[in-house]
Amino acid sequence: MTTHPSDNTVLISEVGPRDGLQSLKATMPTADKLRWIDALHSAGVREIEVASFVPARLLPQMADAADVVRHALTLPGLVVMALVPNRRGAEAALLAGVHKLTVPVSASAAHSLANVRQTREGMVEEVRAISNLRRDMAPHVRLEAGISTAFGCTLQGDVPEDEVIWLAAQCIEAGADESGLSDTVGYANPAQVRRLFRRLRAEIGDKAGAAHMHNTRGLGLANCLAAFDEGVRTFDSSLGGLGGCPCAPGASGNVVTEDLVFMFEAMGVRTGIDMHKLMAARAPLLAGLPGEPIYGMTPEAGLPKGFSQETQHA
Repeated sequence: MTTHPSDNTVLISEVGPRDGLQSLKATMPTADKLRWIDALHSAGVREIEVASFVPARLLPQMADAADVVRHALTLPGLVVMALVPNRRGAEAALLAGVHKLTVPVSASAAHSLANVRQTREGMVEEVRAISNLRRDMAPHVRLEAGISTAFGCTLQGDVPEDEVIWLAAQCIEAGADESGLSDTVGYANPAQVRRLFRRLRAEIGDKAGAAHMHNTRGLGLANCLAAFDEGVRTFDSSLGGLGGCPCAPGASGNVVTEDLVFMFEAMGVRTGIDMHKLMAARAPLLAGLPGEPIYGMTPEAGLPKGFSQETQHA
């Protein structure tokens, strides 16, 4: 295992309020979203993807994006992040005051056309336009290009690794501050994750960003651990495992935040998140989405007898 300066600390980036909610048929009322985000913040979550800025007719679940951002900005120490698929969305997000923009850039040509109606090269130019806009409007805002379908695609099948790394490098050249890898459809395995993140780091150095894993085939935590072994220190996850990709049939299931935090804390790796408060944050989620199934092995089993986060870090 490679040793890194911050081996004992990771950042858990909660994507449930965006990635989780936008894949559901139901729309969570704004007041419930705000209570849920408050509960996540109270548990110690310090980066939350709170919304995506897309036309309400396409994603009615995100019609309240600006209101949600406005509230999230009142929470101390919270990095407020939004997904933007194009320059127009980025402008709306910047006007709302977000701290960080994330742009989905698909490594699969087929998925790119289905998801954002753009070629991969077109999306690189979109990243460039967003970077220029950010420079002019709010230069302090960070810009991330998430390389989706980096490990395979339900529409295309195999996605060549050379193309994944090339695309990430193109996004950095276009002005993104970082580029991470997303297992949008749950195809990844730990050996593949190690290999691709090692190549990513070799190509773009410290601009290599987050691991966004799905648990579609039960390998989400194993893939996160593989990424951790390669030096990744930011991980996307969703409370209750909500989420998936609307343009990738059967690709349900983000990594469950509760299980991911438990894994790291049990290993003695600090997340800054209180496990008890995190599991309590499921209540406002369930209240806002009555009847919606949510997942998680740790919440079902409970914490082990004698488990103490303070002890794990001693």
